[in-house]
Parts: sequence; structure tokens; C-alpha cells
Amino acid sequence: MQNFTDQYNKDLKGADPAGAVEYFNELFPGRCIFSTSLGAEDQLLTKILSETAKDIRIFTLDTGRLFEETYELIHITEQKYNISIEVFFPDSASVEKMVNTKGINLFYDSVENRRECCNVRKIESLDRALKGMKVWITGLRREQSEARSGIGIVGWDETHSVIKLNPLFEWSQEQVWAAIHSGKIPYNSLHDKGFPSIGCLPCTRAVMPGEDFRAGRWWWESASKKECGLHDNEK
Repeated sequence: MQNFTDQYNKDLKGADPAGAVEYFNELFPGRCIFSTSLGAEDQLLTKILSETAKDIRIFTLDTGRLFEETYELIHITEQKYNISIEVFFPDSASVEKMVNTKGINLFYDSVENRRECCNVRKIESLDRALKGMKVWITGLRREQSEARSGIGIVGWDETHSVIKLNPLFEWSQEQVWAAIHSGKIPYNSLHDKGFPSIGCLPCTRAVMPGEDFRAGRWWWESASKKECGLHDNEK
């Protein structure tokens, strides 16, 4: 698939996010889907999709451990842009088995436990959301982490056999926030309290000035392990 993604990246060189989305929406109508965690980048992309590609489905993964501010933002965003954000929940039996076997906060005990929790609460739901899709749109950016720096605007997700489109890949954090403020885009109020990256409540903390963008995610682990598994398989 590498040759295809190389060509796509060449075709989209210099394209703005809306143009990149439209490009794939024309190639694969009805088979493009956007995953949002309600973060700053995702809110910007939600606005873009609501204006240029309202037929593209938007979904989010509710792990059952999200911040209340995130739930509030789902409602606010749906109302503002007159859209429906599909919510995928984890399998309740799998969650019950995991929690009753390893405890409610098993993720603090080991990386393996944390990965298991992410898998049960997020990965299985993602598998269902991406079933039958050709293009998975995300808000990943180059500067978010070292692991994400080389993925490109267009990549290939091996696990789900889908093209992965990252329309904001080349954007800086300053560009994202300038667009949010100028476009009056609603965003998670936790961003104003030192949370640049927001996930599940027990696994996310505010960061201190000068700390890395993702320092507040799974802060008790090594920086090299700070992915939940959603974005581990892009080439």
C-alpha cells in the first residue's frame, strides 16, 4: 500500500484540510469516517466537515471514564453544527470481566494492564466503527509526539486495512488555536486549565509550563509508551 499512500501524499501536497477531505470523499463516497475525541484538532475538523462534507459520518468512543466536560461538548457541538456524533460504547461484558478480575483502576499497575483497558474500552469499539470503511479521518498532527512525527498526511492502517487521512498533520498548535478562536469553534473547557490532550479522566492530568504536549497522558509511564493503541499501526 506504500506506493498508493505516496501518490496520495503527492496529490495532496499544498492542499488545505477541506481540500484533502473532499479529495477522498469524491474517491470513496459513503466510505469515509471521522473519529473525534473532542480535542482541539477534532473540533476544527468537525467544523470543516459540517461545512464541506456533511455526509461523512462522525463518531466518538465513549470509554465510560470520560470527563464530564467532554460529554457536555458533544451536546454543544451537535447543536451548533446541526450534526449527529455517533457514540460507540465498549462491550459491557468485557468491561465487567476486566474490572472484576483486575480492579477498577487496573491501568496504574502496569503498562500491560493499561493497554488491556484501552483495548477493551476503545480498540474493540474502533474496530466496529471502521468496519466497511475505506478512509479513516483523524486529527493527528506532526508535532503532537515523536511517534506521530513521521506518519504523513496520508498513511495506511494495517490493522483495519484503511487509508488514514490526517488533514491537519502539518499544522502547528498555534494555527489550530488561531482557527478555533477566529471561527468561534466550541472547545473543551479543560484546555483552559492546562489540559492540551484530553482522554479518560483517571489517565489524564494537566501539564506544567514547558512540559511535553502529551505529558499529561498516562504520566506514570515512560514517554515512549504513550499511545493507547488507536494509532500504533500506521505506515
